[in-house]
Amino acid sequence: MKLALIGYGKMGHEIEQIAISRGHEIVSIIDVSNLNDFESEAFKSADVAIEFTRPDAALENYRRAFKAGVPVVAGTTGWLDHIDEIKSACENDGKTFFYASNFSLGVNIFFALNKYLAKIMDGFKDYDVSMKEIHHIHKLDEPSGTAITLAEGVLENITRKDNWTLSKEHADNELYIEAIREGEVPGYHSIIYDSPVDTITITHDAKSRKGFALGAVVAAEFTCGKKGFLTMSDMLKF
Repeated sequence: MKLALIGYGKMGHEIEQIAISRGHEIVSIIDVSNLNDFESEAFKSADVAIEFTRPDAALENYRRAFKAGVPVVAGTTGWLDHIDEIKSACENDGKTFFYASNFSLGVNIFFALNKYLAKIMDGFKDYDVSMKEIHHIHKLDEPSGTAITLAEGVLENITRKDNWTLSKEHADNELYIEAIREGEVPGYHSIIYDSPVDTITITHDAKSRKGFALGAVVAAEFTCGKKGFLTMSDMLKF
């Protein structure tokens, strides 16, 4: 498979190494210094582009890739206010887009576990639920896309919670997310159910970026040759 990389930071380098180890060819690498390469024949020859950049650059990157006729696997979070535009391009213009808030297989197992536990805990009102997430200091969005996905899983299943908040001063119907940025932490997410007598906690703690990079390459393999708006649920069938 011919791959293009949009964004060549730490994640881009990890993805490049894993893609090559799985027998794929990197035909184009686009970063802030060569944005005109979206119009190059090399980029247009890609079967799929994998994008990990910044929230403020992501949407325009997707538009440029679509214009070049290249499907996109998107790993950037913090831009979802514009996701309806992307879904419309897939539904009405035949574009292909794979989005995940987190490409780690372990995290997606964690998403499923989180929903299941929330369904159980909805019947135990003595437990208040909150969340904690920690990421490296370079991460721009807060809370993380992964934390938002986890929060949505809780809110869908805990009837006493209506919305999430980053404010420590929160109402009883709000799900508090403590977001911390420190060091080079690749990703830590914890859901805490606390009662007067005990605490139940589930946690996913990423050891490195490799799990995210591998998941993105596997998603590109899944996306190749398909049409429409795709997610990890389509690929993993959870």
